Amino acid sequence: MTLAAKVRTHKISKNVTLSASGYNLVGADSPAIEAMTDFLRVNVVMIGPDDSVIEANARMIARGVRMLIVSGTHDAVLGLITARDILGEKPMQVAQARGCKRDELRVAELMTPIGHVDTLYFNEVLHARVIDILDALKHLGRQHILVEDVDPTSGLPRVRGMFSATNIGRQLGVPVLGFELASTFAEIEAALSN
Repeated sequence: MTLAAKVRTHKISKNVTLSASGYNLVGADSPAIEAMTDFLRVNVVMIGPDDSVIEANARMIARGVRMLIVSGTHDAVLGLITARDILGEKPMQVAQARGCKRDELRVAELMTPIGHVDTLYFNEVLHARVIDILDALKHLGRQHILVEDVDPTSGLPRVRGMFSATNIGRQLGVPVLGFELASTFAEIEAALSN
């Protein structure tokens, strides 16, 4: 039996209303887990270290994200690259030092290597609030932070998810624009104080 045989369509009711609460999805004291992008539920957007910065930028735009996980063989996490890494001053500085054009740069030349990436442990995130995550991001001066746990099958560490200041801002009902961290956090803090 096909799915179409199990489900029937109907004309929408004339007096239908929207079931929106009118409230933000999260608040400062909401459990942090509610604001986490969980890679068990959402596909992680990855790129290889040898891909061009042009490809990385196009992938970010196509997927509506500002960060990509840089992965190697067997999905090993090598680092991460953000929109700021690609569109900020860093590419021009690296290209000038190498004597090449910005478009010739590879992801590996601009990414943050895994050894310099800060993470949160999933079991601690389960006991944290959204404001705690925002404080950690602000303290680090970062737009994103990864969440790490242990794969129950292999017993090895894995990236379980991530937090994004921009995404948290959206969930708080704050339209966060641009890459300037100071203004991003100022906009979010203003929304939290209301």
